[in-house]
Amino acid sequence: MAPNGPALFGAAAVLVAGVTAVLNLDTSVVFLTPVLVYAARSRGSVPTSLLIVCILISNAGSLLLPGSNLSNLIVLGHLHLSGGGFAARMVLPWLGSFLVTAVVVGIVEHRELRTTAIRPTLPREPMVVGLGVAAVIVAVVCVVVLRNAAVPVALVGLGAVTVRVVGGKQRIGHVGEILGVPVLVGLFGLAVALGTLGRSWSGPSTILSHLGAPATTAFAAVASVVVNNLPAAALLAARTPPHPFALLIGLDVGPNLFVTGSLAWVLWVRTTRVAGCRPPVIRAVVLGLVSAPLAMVAALGLLGVTGAR
Repeated sequence: MAPNGPALFGAAAVLVAGVTAVLNLDTSVVFLTPVLVYAARSRGSVPTSLLIVCILISNAGSLLLPGSNLSNLIVLGHLHLSGGGFAARMVLPWLGSFLVTAVVVGIVEHRELRTTAIRPTLPREPMVVGLGVAAVIVAVVCVVVLRNAAVPVALVGLGAVTVRVVGGKQRIGHVGEILGVPVLVGLFGLAVALGTLGRSWSGPSTILSHLGAPATTAFAAVASVVVNNLPAAALLAARTPPHPFALLIGLDVGPNLFVTGSLAWVLWVRTTRVAGCRPPVIRAVVLGLVSAPLAMVAALGLLGVTGAR
């Protein structure tokens, strides 16, 4: 329905931010990458800018709710906040991070966005509200209302997948391919190992105790790139961090600095190839190197407005 390239880009950015916030950044890249590729191709345009905005905003837009990023859940264990309380503190940093990232990508990619493209004929198909939508609604309610929503949300997802598998609408093998089990097992194994190290060794907590909020964000961003943000969160939040919200800004937005920063990068590359495109990794990394520091600065500034640390 977008009348031109800039409108399509803006709508895609908002869609990615919304899906990331309520579903999780990994779900966002797997779910929306093929959608955005189709949207671009149906208009006769190149999907590069939409693919880049998908991965960068999936990372930068994962600050709003605990379930938006697994790193949030790890750090939230020390905060004793409900999803609503967490969102109240992070809504402004989330908005700033999202807007800065979208603006940077939009400015750099403005030539591609101006490309004249055909307007596709919309299919006349009825919208069906099925099991997936119901599961998403229940999961979002759990995230906002409960203080520890990880297990309930996992059970909702497991139940929805089980119903589809038993009903013959989904294959177990396909579910495994989407989840990327070997990568998940490796990341969780590393996270458990570093979390154990962080509880038995005071080094990381000692370093964080000597850092202010900006330095904490920078340290977390570098750690995310070095070992991935999930293991980094397990290590740095093994003990109560002095600046938990600043830590989360580095863990969530910092992965835009390089492809090793989050699982979302790996899923994005794989899903882009499955959709029949060559992932613009180098271009995305360059734009991430530009946008991530600016987004983290904006998020930190707005974090001060909320009174959080």
